[in-house]
Amino acid sequence: TDLYGAVSGEVTEVNDKVIADPSIINKDPYGEGWLYKVKVADPKEYENLLSPDQYKELIAKH
Repeated sequence: TDLYGAVSGEVTEVNDKVIADPSIINKDPYGEGWLYKVKVADPKEYENLLSPDQYKELIAKH
């Protein structure tokens, strides 16, 4: 299945815990609630990402 993300790469690991108990995503999104790990194909792609402040500014316009 295709997975669309902010950078291209290869999924190297999937968190089976959230498959068994999806509520973990809401309970601990920055800890145990991670979904997958990616080996980034080209780290230069990070340069095209928005900072948190830039993203807030963008969504405030819409």
